Amino acid sequence: MLLLIALGCTAPLAGQDHAAMGHDHDGMAMDMPIPMPKGMVMLPGLVGLTPPVAPFLPGMVADPAGLPSARPSQVVALADGDTLDLTAGLVARTIRGRTYTMYAFNGQVPGPMIRVARGATITVRFHNAIDLESTVHWHGLRLDNGSDGVPGLTQAPVEPGGDHTYTVRFPDAGIYWYHPHVREDIQQALGLYGNLLVDSEDPDYYAPANREQALMLSDLLVHHDTLIAFGREAPDFALMGRVGNVLLVNGEPEYRLDVKRGEVVRFHLTNVANSRTWNLSIPGVPMKVVASDVGRFEREEWVASVVLAPAERYVIEARFAEPGRYPLLNAIQAVDHYRGEFEPQVDTLGWITVGSRPVRPDHASSFAVLRHNTDVTAEIDRYRDQFDRAPDKTLHLTVAVSGLPLTTVQFMSVDTAYYHPVEWVDGMPEMNWLSTAQQVRWILRDEATGAENHAIDWTVRQGAVVKLRLVNEATSFHPMQHPIHLHGQRMLVLSRDGVPTTNLVWKDTVLIPVGSTVDLLIDAANPGAWMLHCHIAEHLGAGMMATMHVVP
Repeated sequence: MLLLIALGCTAPLAGQDHAAMGHDHDGMAMDMPIPMPKGMVMLPGLVGLTPPVAPFLPGMVADPAGLPSARPSQVVALADGDTLDLTAGLVARTIRGRTYTMYAFNGQVPGPMIRVARGATITVRFHNAIDLESTVHWHGLRLDNGSDGVPGLTQAPVEPGGDHTYTVRFPDAGIYWYHPHVREDIQQALGLYGNLLVDSEDPDYYAPANREQALMLSDLLVHHDTLIAFGREAPDFALMGRVGNVLLVNGEPEYRLDVKRGEVVRFHLTNVANSRTWNLSIPGVPMKVVASDVGRFEREEWVASVVLAPAERYVIEARFAEPGRYPLLNAIQAVDHYRGEFEPQVDTLGWITVGSRPVRPDHASSFAVLRHNTDVTAEIDRYRDQFDRAPDKTLHLTVAVSGLPLTTVQFMSVDTAYYHPVEWVDGMPEMNWLSTAQQVRWILRDEATGAENHAIDWTVRQGAVVKLRLVNEATSFHPMQHPIHLHGQRMLVLSRDGVPTTNLVWKDTVLIPVGSTVDLLIDAANPGAWMLHCHIAEHLGAGMMATMHVVP
């Protein structure tokens, strides 16, 4: 209540009915221009304001009644040398009984899962049939730089009606994904994403499992029966990023899986949401984490839940020993910035039903073993003499603003008296909505030179090992966690706030909580010009990116 008193707002505005503002997982405030969580009121100085950008939705140019219906993702198994045609197009998607005009790759949401063997190279002929420029970025792959899909750095954007050909190689086993790198805040949010599953030639790369499931986690922001429009000239929701109020697994609001008693399921998890960080669990089911972005951990570990920042992937294995129904949960701590209050929030993403019929074969004995991947440790050992040296480069993560509504500026001056290391929900939706990339500039700042964002243009030699320190400043205008992604390379998370990581895994994306300092070790083995950026789509749209040139 202290924050509301400081701004002279201790009661709902006239005409606002708290009972009509219930958060039913749609989170809709019925008399607000955007969805508002339960009990949250709009600050007086913001009533009637709208973002200073024109609204954009695909539905403005296409009636969903005349579009093909989106289909579930299909697996496309490709061999070395194969070619895939991949089209980004308009589709009709029905979610909770409402039909929207959205996007899809090859008419599928998620897009086709491309399954290949490690070491394969394929050709992808991309066709842009949507109403925006686009590209395809092959997230996490150490591929040839010219096919990285970054407009202005590795290619020109593909105009509507245009085509582009990518040569995609797969040097590392694991789970990866693809998405546009033009206005990700719109295109990714509306369905343009798909998985890449790269199989190892080693049949024992993972422990035995009875089945595999790929889960792509996303969200969608709706009010009543309409999508909340996006900013045409620049991203809106630029402070926190767009956090949806309808949670989706593989494009659907209710995940369902039927398994046999004793079945071991390997889940390949990918967070494709614009801004949301997830904390996934399956209560009552033993679960272990075995791999992340670019391969396996040194050691498998039992876990109660898995945290996924935007763009991160994790591979977990779970054994369903007893019949029953088990929920797939996202359990987080919500924050109400207006009242300075934190409270638990649990969303049920779906249900896994375990039948009474026993599975064959039963992998109970192998599942009970936590494997130590000695080959992973041996490879990382080659870099351990670099762990304790001083960082080569240090980046500070912060923000600058101008032209925001006065009420927002006044509120933030009080709000920064406290902060949440990770904001799991949007605790200030109307202020976030009103902020655009024209007013908010998220910043990567080079400590040594003072250069920021696009002015950062590092050059390192191919084969160099770069130690990078990331410092997320807690005293900025709006402290915010950042999932930092490096294209085309792999890296190790050495430590967080001075505490060494004891179980390493190769990564391409790392979450930097507010106030944290994280040390990374980059294996700069892949030549080319590569982006380093925040993977909150609106933060990237607000400038938060740098370039690293790896030269032969």
